Amino acid sequence: MIVKEEFLSRLRKIFDLNLYEVKVWTALLSRGTSTAGELSNISDVPRSRTYDILESLEKKGFIIMKLGKPIKFVALKPEEVVERVKKNLMISAKERTKRLESLKEDEVLNELNMLFTKGIKFVEPSDLSGSIRGRQNLYNHLDMMIRDAESTITLVTTAEGLNRKLEALMPSMEKCKKRGVKIRIAAPIDKNNLKVAKELKKVAEVKHIGELKARFMIIDSNQLMFMLLDDKKFHQNYDIGIWINTEFFAQALEQMFELAWKEMKPVK
Repeated sequence: MIVKEEFLSRLRKIFDLNLYEVKVWTALLSRGTSTAGELSNISDVPRSRTYDILESLEKKGFIIMKLGKPIKFVALKPEEVVERVKKNLMISAKERTKRLESLKEDEVLNELNMLFTKGIKFVEPSDLSGSIRGRQNLYNHLDMMIRDAESTITLVTTAEGLNRKLEALMPSMEKCKKRGVKIRIAAPIDKNNLKVAKELKKVAEVKHIGELKARFMIIDSNQLMFMLLDDKKFHQNYDIGIWINTEFFAQALEQMFELAWKEMKPVK
């Protein structure tokens, strides 16, 4: 059986399998029912590894073992495999979420915090910076910054970015609003995002920025995140942001923003 490397590579990414697993699985799919020895010959996977691979595929819900001798393995319909993998992922995600939630009251988290707070004394403020790749990673970091805000949040984004931020950042902004944090948002407002802008007005002052293109956020006049690429021209996976913990630069940028803010039109 010959299966293109490109196809095997896609299966590995989609189903989170290693190379031997996709080779054995596709070999079994082509046969329907087969023994480990036959699958080893077809898939070109070492016989010594085949049983381990089949056991792994069985646990993951890709195949089932047939009773009797010699032991045979049966392929499931691909549609059934997809459903089983989805269910397993959901169960796994719930279990991991529970474990992470339980850390809030666990001594492990206290020890991690001690490491962080003690070690931070030896880090210069200028060293607290980094680059972040991928839009989802950017939003995760923006959300963290918002949750840590104590007094002010200044957010400047694009027309499309405003729509995305309602879903990604609104819950944390609502909590900030309740704590008394002042939130200001500036973006180009048009018919495609006017509804979102009005929704964001529940937690922030929202103004129309006009034709100016910019993407950045300032927290408490000391943390700054700015995005380097035009979100219209680049795929979200290539989006890049720079995070800096710098009071000097953040205050300078916020002072310049203040001048522009006065000229912007509020959303009605």
